[in-house]
Amino acid sequence: MENLDEHRETREERRKNRISGRKLKKESNVEKTRKKKKRFRTRLIPIWLRLIIIMFLILLFFFIGAMIGYGVIGDGKPTDVFKKSTWTHILEIVNDGTSSK
Repeated sequence: MENLDEHRETREERRKNRISGRKLKKESNVEKTRKKKKRFRTRLIPIWLRLIIIMFLILLFFFIGAMIGYGVIGDGKPTDVFKKSTWTHILEIVNDGTSSK
């Protein structure tokens, strides 16, 4: 019987150690999150520059798409997209189709 009592004590000690170990782990996780919150992130590219880059890319892809559409799908030369006469002709076609008679 004495042998069983020794086993129980060690089991109880193990339980206490497990519980205290869990508390220590929780406390260390809290400390880690506090350290992470103190760390600031610096932006490599500022927001205003990102907006300018996005607007530039939108314009670039618009003209690339217009060149593909006018030159490859249509029967014109791709560089004719940059001429004012091409755009006035396109606007005349659009406006004539929408005007009520």
